[in-house]
Amino acid sequence: MATPGHRNGSLSAVPLRGFVLVGFRGGAETQALLFAVFLALYVVTVLGNLTMIVVIALDARLHSPMYFFLKNLSFVDLCYSSVIAPNALANFLSSSKVISFEACATQLFFFSLLATTEAFLLAVMAYDRFMAICSPLRYPVTMCPMTCARLVLGTFCGGCLNSIVQTSLTFQLPFCSSNRIDHFYCDVPPLLQLACANTALNELFLFGLCGFIIVSTSLAVLVSYGYIAVTILRMHSGSGRHKVFSTCGSHLTAVSLFYGTVFVMYAQPGAVASMAQGKVISVFYTLVIPMLNPLIYSLRNKDVKDALRRLGQRHSLVKKGGK
Repeated sequence: MATPGHRNGSLSAVPLRGFVLVGFRGGAETQALLFAVFLALYVVTVLGNLTMIVVIALDARLHSPMYFFLKNLSFVDLCYSSVIAPNALANFLSSSKVISFEACATQLFFFSLLATTEAFLLAVMAYDRFMAICSPLRYPVTMCPMTCARLVLGTFCGGCLNSIVQTSLTFQLPFCSSNRIDHFYCDVPPLLQLACANTALNELFLFGLCGFIIVSTSLAVLVSYGYIAVTILRMHSGSGRHKVFSTCGSHLTAVSLFYGTVFVMYAQPGAVASMAQGKVISVFYTLVIPMLNPLIYSLRNKDVKDALRRLGQRHSLVKKGGK
């Protein structure tokens, strides 16, 4: 792809066939340590989310709207960490760290799609809890399987729309002769730093769209939990309050972690320029949060813990029967 000169005219046009992912600086020992940390995070992420998907799919007692959405959350977490981690792990062991233009665009597209889908899905999960707690009589009709499927499909459609806008706007920019991306994966802010053209429109769309998504979904969560809090305070049963607090507490923890880190990265002025801070934050929401979500929902959820126990007992009986 031929690119025009740098926006200040100091660099001439060069054909651009790929990028170099600079990643984290440091010698061989640092890279080996980072490889071990990323590998450990990714393995736990894969095992944790696959376990949640399998347990919810196999246990009939978990075939409810809440666990349907949780299964989809685990699927999204598994996919979007897999978009980033394998390539990052390969680059820790590589001296070139090259990624092709097409592969970079593909990685950005799927990462943006899945991260945006997760933001919408967390809001849908809050709405599900609102309906279950505040309108229990209408809940089975309102949150029927078809409605749940449509809501999940809507989250993916919203993610796809944002991803198409961000990826197309970013990769229609001309890039300068420097092809070194100051990050460990392809993302909009570091790519904008390499552009030869004026990126004001791209930054406006980045902050505008991400800000709108974060604010609108956060409002949906806050309003839902505002109504839930009022309903909980009116409850007379102590055990009922405890169960609701346990379920909602897990979701609020996941929401706070995800929205907080994404807001710092994408929806504040100056986010494009703060790449050193951005790398650390990116590790948190691309690997740490997908790793923590299954732990948050399983350790604080009696139904999931009981399902895991039943699955373990079933597996041990099958082993005994096979001997």
